[in-house]
Amino acid sequence: MRTKRGRRRLDGWIIIDKPAGLTSTDIVNRVRRLTDATKIGHAGTLDPLATGVLPLALGEATKTVAHIVDATKTYLFTVAWGEARDTDDAEGAVTDVSAVRPTAEEIRAVLPRFLGEIEQMPPIFSARKVDGRRAYDMARAKEKVELAPGRVRIDRLELLAQPDADHADFEAHCGKGTYMRSLARDLARALGTVGHIAVLRRTRVGPFGQERAISLETLAALGHSPAASPDLAGHLLAVETALADIPALALTAEEANRLRCGQPVGLLKRSDRDRLGQLKSGSLVCAMMAGKLVALAMLAEGEVRPVRILNP
Repeated sequence: MRTKRGRRRLDGWIIIDKPAGLTSTDIVNRVRRLTDATKIGHAGTLDPLATGVLPLALGEATKTVAHIVDATKTYLFTVAWGEARDTDDAEGAVTDVSAVRPTAEEIRAVLPRFLGEIEQMPPIFSARKVDGRRAYDMARAKEKVELAPGRVRIDRLELLAQPDADHADFEAHCGKGTYMRSLARDLARALGTVGHIAVLRRTRVGPFGQERAISLETLAALGHSPAASPDLAGHLLAVETALADIPALALTAEEANRLRCGQPVGLLKRSDRDRLGQLKSGSLVCAMMAGKLVALAMLAEGEVRPVRILNP
C-alpha cells in the first residue's frame, strides 16, 4: 500500500544488526530511504561503537515503541583494563592508567555487587540532560558536566572469558537505562584498576533477538530487488510482536469498533471475565479482532479502555 504522496505504507518492526561507526539516527535515516516508509523510529539507542540489535518501528508500530524501550536487554561486552577513557569506551581520550590486572577469581568475587537494583552514574558523554542541554555536547565543549546517579537493574552479569591479561569478556542482562560503559568503568574501579569498554554488542531487546536481525546490506538488497514483496520478504515483523508479554483479549467486531472510536468496552458477562483470567485493574491487554491488533488497552473498573488505538 502506498500513500497519496507515493510513499510506502509499512506497519511493523524491522530488526537491524547495527554495524559499528554509525549512530542509531544514521540507521533510521538509511532504513527510511531504503524502505520509503512514511513513519519510522528506533527503540533503544546504541552508541556508534556498539553493534547488534536495533529494533526499528515502522508505521503503526511506532505506537508501541515505549513498550520496547522499557524492555530488558542483553549485551556482550569486552572490558580493556589499565586505561580510563573520558567517554568510558575505546573512542575516548585516555584520562588515567593503571598497571593492575585482575584475575578471574577477583573479577567473579566483585560481580555480585552489581546485581539487582544499583545506583549508577551515567557517562559524561551521554544523552542525559543538564539544564536542558545534552551532557555529551557539554563534554565535547570541555565544560564541566555534573550528572546525578540513577537507579538501574542488572539481572545477570557473567564473566565469559579472559582472552589475555588486558581484557575480559562479559554478558549482562539488564533493565532500562543501564549503561554498559558505566558498568565497565565501575567494575574496573571495584577491582582496584581502571578500564573502559573495548567492544560492545547488544544481542536482545525484549522479544527481539539477534537471530531476527538483518544487516543494512540485506535490507538494501530486498528493498531494491524488483521481486521484493511489500513485507520486505518476510523480514517485517507484526506490530504486536513488541507486545508478546502482554495478554491478548479477543473482541467481537462490535467491541473492536467501540475501542477504535475511543469508547470503553464493558466486561460484565462471565465469558468476558473468563477471557481475562486473574488480571487486575490497571493491567494492559492487547485488544485483538480476527487476529489483528486493534488497540493497546487497560482494564479499569470492569471495562477495557483504549490506551493506544491502532489504525488498520
